[in-house]
Amino acid sequence: MDEVAVARPGRSVDRSPTLVAGGVLGVVAALVTVQLLASAQGFQGPLESLVRDYVLTPKSASVPWAGLALAMVGLTSRQRIVALSAAAGIDVSVAAVRYAAGGPLTVGNGATWVLTAVGVYAAVRWTGEQRHSALKGVALGALLILATKFGDAWLQITIMAGPMVLDEYAQLADHALGNPSWHMGQLVDALGSVGYGVLHWVYIELPVAAIAVAIYQLRNGWPPHYLVRTFVLIGLVGPIFYLLFPVVGPIFAFGTDGQGFQAGNYWPNFVPTPDFTPAPMAFDAVTPRNCMPSLHTAWALALFIHSRGGTWWLRLGGTFWLVCTLTATLGFGYHYGVDLVAGAVLCLTIESALRDPERGWGWFRIRLVGGGTITLVVLLLSYRYLAVPMGRFPEVSGPIVIGVLAAVILGFYATFFAREDSALHRWGTVGSRPVVTAALEAPAR
Repeated sequence: MDEVAVARPGRSVDRSPTLVAGGVLGVVAALVTVQLLASAQGFQGPLESLVRDYVLTPKSASVPWAGLALAMVGLTSRQRIVALSAAAGIDVSVAAVRYAAGGPLTVGNGATWVLTAVGVYAAVRWTGEQRHSALKGVALGALLILATKFGDAWLQITIMAGPMVLDEYAQLADHALGNPSWHMGQLVDALGSVGYGVLHWVYIELPVAAIAVAIYQLRNGWPPHYLVRTFVLIGLVGPIFYLLFPVVGPIFAFGTDGQGFQAGNYWPNFVPTPDFTPAPMAFDAVTPRNCMPSLHTAWALALFIHSRGGTWWLRLGGTFWLVCTLTATLGFGYHYGVDLVAGAVLCLTIESALRDPERGWGWFRIRLVGGGTITLVVLLLSYRYLAVPMGRFPEVSGPIVIGVLAAVILGFYATFFAREDSALHRWGTVGSRPVVTAALEAPAR
């Protein structure tokens, strides 16, 4: 599996147009399917939300601009100035008209229009490397926007697919970790309105922070691997688990936000007595089942990992965003501690599959991806079917859960970050070899 494909005379086939066309068709098919389902069920679908970004009030003010920022990577400095100025001018004009008509004061339309215009202009007027680079940037920005649209609709699908939630199992398993959401919730309350405001801003603006890291990585062109690839793939793979393990979170299942469906008003001040007869709970039709695994944890950890290769201020920002995001996910009552463990394993597994593509696929990568996948599956099955013994024997199950996560982290670190002269690095690179060019691979004659 770690062999490198070599192009041979007369047999070279460029599959990239076919792959691109297949990817575009797949995205379109997914968007249309979800939109039809949304229309039938009466909630906003991804295409409807996209139309609002063009002509009505955008769903998000920051996401269209984040997408446009990514597209700027494929343009020259002069083209960036023209594009960004046009987007800002359109946004100010549209926002003023909307506000004068009694609508909200927000932005995003201009970024969406200019992103589309750049894509159309590049496809029609430009050629060669200029066209390729511009379209790649536009596609990346558009994919980010479309992924958020799809994700919003998917949250509604989790509600439809999961009328019963498994929070009693998750909360019982969380006893193994000492119920961190309860303790962090009390800490956030003690921080007051200022602390809450900072954490809330960090929590909701995670995509903007990711774009800042991505732009730093892409400032000199397109590297083999960058944050957006991991970010998008986490968003595509992670929500599948929402259907398999529907959970709403402690503030809903055990707090006042449950609107009458909660098991009790415990969170965050009173840790409920362990119930060793957990059962699925019927829940409302408005709260997404989007806790297991914690994708905010996965995204923040990916941001942290990719910020390690930057300047001191980028590394500091990545650390700040990770710490604040973990604090917010627990302190706002959106997640249990076991959700965060699963989210971290998901991130490291996906990042292991994508990182250092020039090293190919060898045993070093297979064991990380395969081991991470097995670990994630075992964790979820344990939370569901071993929640009772986990809750009864936290002094045993807690260290096991943390130890499993530590093992995944250690394997990842050894493979990609350990010092080259260390035994840890040698272990982590077993089965790895550098990719060679076709010229070097060809036998001498």
